Amino acid sequence: MSLVHGVEVPRLPVSRLEPVIGASRYAELADAADRVRPLLAGRTVWNVNSTAAGGGVAEMLQVLVGYVQDLSIPVGWLVITGDAGFFAITKRLHNQIHGSLSGPLLGAEEAGHYTQMLAANAVELAARIRPGDVMLLHDPQTAGLAAPLARAGARVIWRCHIGVDWEDEVTRAGWAFLRPHLAAAEAYVFSRRDYVPSWIPADKTWIIPPSIDAFSPKNQPLADDTVRAILATLGVLDGAAPTGPATFVRRDGDVGTVSRSAVIVGEARPGPGDPVLVQVSRWDRLKDMAGVMHGFADHVAPGGDGYLMLVGPSVKDVSDDPEGAAVYGECLLQWRNLSPAAQARILLVTLPLDDIDENAAMVNALQRHATVIAQKSLAEGFGLTVAEGMWKGRPVIGSAVGGIIDQIAEGTGILLPDPADLTAFGSAARRLLGDRDQAARMGQAAHDRVREQFVGDAHLLQYAQLLGTLIGEG
Repeated sequence: MSLVHGVEVPRLPVSRLEPVIGASRYAELADAADRVRPLLAGRTVWNVNSTAAGGGVAEMLQVLVGYVQDLSIPVGWLVITGDAGFFAITKRLHNQIHGSLSGPLLGAEEAGHYTQMLAANAVELAARIRPGDVMLLHDPQTAGLAAPLARAGARVIWRCHIGVDWEDEVTRAGWAFLRPHLAAAEAYVFSRRDYVPSWIPADKTWIIPPSIDAFSPKNQPLADDTVRAILATLGVLDGAAPTGPATFVRRDGDVGTVSRSAVIVGEARPGPGDPVLVQVSRWDRLKDMAGVMHGFADHVAPGGDGYLMLVGPSVKDVSDDPEGAAVYGECLLQWRNLSPAAQARILLVTLPLDDIDENAAMVNALQRHATVIAQKSLAEGFGLTVAEGMWKGRPVIGSAVGGIIDQIAEGTGILLPDPADLTAFGSAARRLLGDRDQAARMGQAAHDRVREQFVGDAHLLQYAQLLGTLIGEG
């Protein structure tokens, strides 16, 4: 059985960005592609990660690869395979880099298994590529591929989407685990400067924040009737029946329909006009879904308006996150211990991942229906779900950690200095849920900020500059 699998991505027309970003920014992107294209003649740019669905990296690659194809630059996406032990190790490593221990510090036994698993994947990858191809390796799951692929003649870039802006014994141990594997990379890409370990050469470091695709099923405009039809199909609204087709545009341009329902735990459902607070994320302890639930139960539900929806993927469908089912189970147990009054106002919602585009359209409708969006992470590499919520014209209550700080500017949402302060979180949620006018003003400012800072052309332009520099110097 093959360990490495290719992901087919529909071509995305870059020209559709022009009405959003303006003629000047669009021309700059086209010029950059024209400069890079001849340098890459005879080469392919390969993205390599550990899952095709269920997380921000996979979603960003759908966009990045689709647009690069339309720029006539040879690009591909390959997904590696690991066993349960490998993904347990990489999840612990992910947590360590965020300063959180989910077991003992990783040692020699784990390092050996990690190396062995990636060595097997590297053999198959090396058979697929040509000398001179560019390998863009994403996150700790792929770091161990850098040396064998460099020996095979590839130009290796390692892209890290995670990190924290401080260090301690736990984070240093996580980076020490990866350091021997990364020496062979020729360039390193991080989302924030503060995430770069001190031992990575400054002249090989690039800072490229992620961006959203305004036209993806997760972010495209949806009419109010369509939003209501999708939510009715999911089953998250009280007594709602579809009033129109629950349709959306797929990444390949075809029309899709949301036909699957969500799995919902909750004693009641909000009515169509009730204010709703929504957090969408993986079932990951660092996303602190349980903290959001208790903050709402203790500080909003007793006297404030609205409902809370905690929304995450079906835990059986995210192959590289073995903790997901456990975290969802913990949230479920804690929900069952809430008072009946709080249970009536809080929904745990899991969305199917059988169809990636359909799942994205579900998230789109939930965010567009929300009055306020939360992202109360304890640690966050970047947290692009914040920009996605802002794009829909919704204020976001987010923790002042990681890339969330870069996204929420004054007047576009509320930053929480202490992610563990549930009283402050509940106060912010209660205020915005009860003041629709303030929420709307902040939401409009949030949308404008994303258009200026986090639409895909900036992301693509920076990668074009990186590739031009790397190949031009080679």
